[in-house]
Amino acid sequence: MVEQTDAPRLDALFHTLGDATRRRMLRELAGGARSVSELAEPFTISLAAASKHIKVLEAAGLIRREVRGRTHLCRLDPGPLATAHEWLAFYERFWTGRLDTLDRLLRAEDAASPEAPTGDDP
Repeated sequence: MVEQTDAPRLDALFHTLGDATRRRMLRELAGGARSVSELAEPFTISLAAASKHIKVLEAAGLIRREVRGRTHLCRLDPGPLATAHEWLAFYERFWTGRLDTLDRLLRAEDAASPEAPTGDDP
């Protein structure tokens, strides 16, 4: 389980991932490095607005920016996503266990009840 000391990082991470534009930017970066203008291109937002989204992604540690002359290249840093995945995996195991228990109970109930009529009897 993710330690309580990681809570501020998780808060920032989930806040960052709560925005559809930033999630789409991350998806683009999963395919390789992109410039700020390339990241902004698919959206109907200004370059300044795209830059603000990129700064939020950087603050959450999800991307790294490298400056080459006048071009700012952004790369995905998947490390923080591993922390989020670990946190979510706890709840995945919890719900899988609960659903497995429900499945066993329903199967036991079906096995204990008399067969339902099929509608073929006169």
